[in-house]
Amino acid sequence: MKRVGVIGGGQLAWMMADAAQKLGVELVVQTPSLGDPAVSIAQEIVFAAVDDASATEMLAKKCDVITFENEFVNLDALSVLEKQGVCFRPRLEALTPLLDKYHQRRYLSDLGLPVPQFFAVDRTENLKSKIEYLGFPLVLKSRRHGYDGQGTFIIKDFAALEEKLSYETITKTANQSLFLLEEFVPFERELAVIASRSVDGEIVTYPVVETQQEQQVCRRVIAPAEILPDLVAEIEAIAHTLLNSLQVVGVFGIELFLTADSKVLVNEIAPRTHNSGHFSLDACETSQFEQQLRAVCGLPLGNPGLQRAGAVMVNLLGYENSDSDYQSQRQQIAEIPQAHVHWYGKTQSRPGRKLGHVTVLLDNQSRKQAMAVAQTIESIWYPTKFLRNF
Repeated sequence: MKRVGVIGGGQLAWMMADAAQKLGVELVVQTPSLGDPAVSIAQEIVFAAVDDASATEMLAKKCDVITFENEFVNLDALSVLEKQGVCFRPRLEALTPLLDKYHQRRYLSDLGLPVPQFFAVDRTENLKSKIEYLGFPLVLKSRRHGYDGQGTFIIKDFAALEEKLSYETITKTANQSLFLLEEFVPFERELAVIASRSVDGEIVTYPVVETQQEQQVCRRVIAPAEILPDLVAEIEAIAHTLLNSLQVVGVFGIELFLTADSKVLVNEIAPRTHNSGHFSLDACETSQFEQQLRAVCGLPLGNPGLQRAGAVMVNLLGYENSDSDYQSQRQQIAEIPQAHVHWYGKTQSRPGRKLGHVTVLLDNQSRKQAMAVAQTIESIWYPTKFLRNF
C-alpha cells in the first residue's frame, strides 16, 4: 500500500480521502493545527507548520512520496531533502518559477503564453513612467502568499497606490521585492482549467469552466463554460505547453481571463488541486483529487470527463464571525435535486472563509439554469443583506 505525504491539512487534503480509500492509498499529513480539516481523515499526522522542513524530513520517513496541498513552503530547505532522495511530486524545480507571482509572470511570458502586462515594484526602475504607460486602474499583488483575494488590490489612482504603499516605500525601501503591478484586464468572463500530468508525460484536462469571483474570492463555478470550441482548444494547448515545460507530475489549476474580443490571458497558476475543480468530485468520472493521487503514485490517469451535461459549484463562504455549523441551511441546500454538499468541518466562520461547497448536477448545459440554481443556493445560505444581484 502506497503512503502519500501531503504538506498542508486544509480542505484540499481533506477532499483526497475518498480517492485514497478507493486507490488503497494511506495519507500522512503535515499540518499545524488539530482543527484542520484533513486531521480527521489522515492515517498519521505530523503536527508542524507547512514550511517547517525538519518536520517534512519526519514526514518523508513515513511515506513513499510527498505532494502539496498548498504552496506556502520553503523550497530552499526542501531542496536539501530532495537531494537526499526524498521524492516530491511535483518536483521542486517545477514549483520554483511559480511561487513568486512576478517570477511566474516572467516564466509564462518567456514560454510565449499570453499574460497581462506587468512589472515588479523595483526602486531601480522608473515606476511613474511605467504606471503612466499601463494607466489606471492597476492591480497590485503580493508576490508571495496571496490567495482568495488576500494580497490583491485594485488601484484606481496614484493616491490609492500611496494608501497601500507610500511613494517613499515604493521607490526607496526593500519592499521592492514584495509586490508587482499589472494592467487591469476588463475581462468578459473568468475561466479556469484543471490539468494533470503523469509520470509518463500523459496529460489530461478537465472541462474548461467559468469562475465567478466576488471581492476576489471564488463564489461560483459553472461547468462547462459556454465558450467556442476553438477557445477550449487554445486553453488546452496552454495547459499542455505549461505542464510539459515544467515536467510536472500532479494536478495544476490554471486561471484565465477572457476579454471582450475573445482573447485569452493567463491570470495565475496554482500548482495543486484548485477550487475551480471541486465540481469534479461529483460531476466527473475521476475527481481532481483522485487524479492527484493517481499522478503522484505513478498510476494511469483517469477519465476527467463530465458524467452529466453540466454542473454548478457554489462556495459556502463565511459572512460573519461565528462558531455555528449552519446545520439548518445545509439541510435545506441538500434538499435541492441532485445537490451534493461538502462541509469542511471548520470550527469557526469569518467573512470570506471557505466553509464548504455544494455541487448541483445539471441535465442540460445551460448557463442560465446554472445561475438560477446558484441563486437558489445563495438565497438559502446568505442573509438577505449579504446577497448580491445576479
